[in-house]
Amino acid sequence: MRVLKRKHLLLISTAFIAFLTSCSKEFTKDNYTAYFGGEVTNPTNPYVLFCKDTEVIDSVKLDKNNRFFIKMDSLASGLYIFKNEPEYQYVYFDKNDSIMVRINAKDFDNSIVFCGRGDQKNNFLMELYLKNADDKSKIFDVFDDDVTNFLKNIDSSYQSRKKFYTSKKVDLKWNDDFDVYARAALDFDHFSKKEIYPLAHQMRTGEDVYEKLPKDYYAFRKTIDFNNSKLSNYSPFVVYLSYMLNNVAAIHYHNHFTPVDLALKTNINKLDIADTLIKNKTVKNTILNNIAFTYLLEDQNMVNNQKFLETYHKYSTDKSKKNEILKIGNAIQSLKIGNPLPEVSLVDKNNTVLSSNTLAHKKTVIFLWTENLSSHLIAAHKKVLALKTKYPEYQYIAINLDKDQTQWNMVLSKYKFDNIIQLRAKDFEDLKAKWAIMKVHRTIILNQDGSIKNAFTNLFDVNFEKELR
Repeated sequence: MRVLKRKHLLLISTAFIAFLTSCSKEFTKDNYTAYFGGEVTNPTNPYVLFCKDTEVIDSVKLDKNNRFFIKMDSLASGLYIFKNEPEYQYVYFDKNDSIMVRINAKDFDNSIVFCGRGDQKNNFLMELYLKNADDKSKIFDVFDDDVTNFLKNIDSSYQSRKKFYTSKKVDLKWNDDFDVYARAALDFDHFSKKEIYPLAHQMRTGEDVYEKLPKDYYAFRKTIDFNNSKLSNYSPFVVYLSYMLNNVAAIHYHNHFTPVDLALKTNINKLDIADTLIKNKTVKNTILNNIAFTYLLEDQNMVNNQKFLETYHKYSTDKSKKNEILKIGNAIQSLKIGNPLPEVSLVDKNNTVLSSNTLAHKKTVIFLWTENLSSHLIAAHKKVLALKTKYPEYQYIAINLDKDQTQWNMVLSKYKFDNIIQLRAKDFEDLKAKWAIMKVHRTIILNQDGSIKNAFTNLFDVNFEKELR
């Protein structure tokens, strides 16, 4: 769990200070020049990407001091995204804003501080984001509460956030366009908790509370503009829609469905509801794509996948994502039980290139990790060390997804996870495509002949050890 603590902005170079000082000059009404720059400590990627929604506007390489600078001669006001992959965050630009940011990529979100013209509203968004993230780290026990105590808890938290939002809105006097995002960050975090509660409570306690919810429990849904294209790629909104669709599409009387058929029925329900509820094509396609990615990576029933994709293709008009989802569907099909694991290139500690086809001379467990997720790195290796003792007939292979060979070796030297075969992906994009890797919490089990026993499992699944027996 991250420690949610703001960092102080360290000293910026003389050149950057000169830049910030120059920001006070007068601009003409038709001048839309904007500046964005900063410094990335411990970068995970040599490039910073500047994006509008899913489109990359500019890509700039960090200099020898890990600094970057972008001048944009014509930048419309609005919300943008900056990335030092795999991490990203939002930055809002008004006309003529000149914004600098300092980031420590090892603690990406917590370290971000903006300065320059336009900094205060962006620091507000980051502070609200961190407050909400702090809430998320504590919310799971709250889902165990009865309805009255649950609502009391989240309403108290929401009122505290709303007071913070209102005071900043008065102080900073931001415009209506920025307020769309500020209000969304405030409201959708709260709405998401309300959508999650009935499902999470039943899962955690076994109690179905749907009949106990107040009649106006979901009244907030009537206030939501589901067709607001400004929010189509804004995480608080997209995440909320995902939770809402999970809730609305849930089938409560499902004893006659098998688990795989229930998953198919539920996710087709989601597609149907999204098509009915959302008329804006941009928003609809974003949500349909999210449903498809999630379903295909969590359910590997090939017949059901085809049925699901037929409905998805009927509703989606996003040709580029259709192709991407089709590729994922094909990759998943190649990962069926009994198939050989598709070949990828890996490197060992000496940077020697190996084929994945040469690895399975005995039963094998393959798991993934990245330095950016240190808690998972440690937990996964500890889990595997325990499994090695109980199931010594397996070999255990850890595949690192990072690009830096030297840094990878340094991490291995630091932790000293003995007796686990350590390799690194030579080309992560190739591995991602062939093995359908969309999240690091994936584990692959191979039979002694190298064929797939299960390509879609998880070390931390409660039934994982049953797969090894």
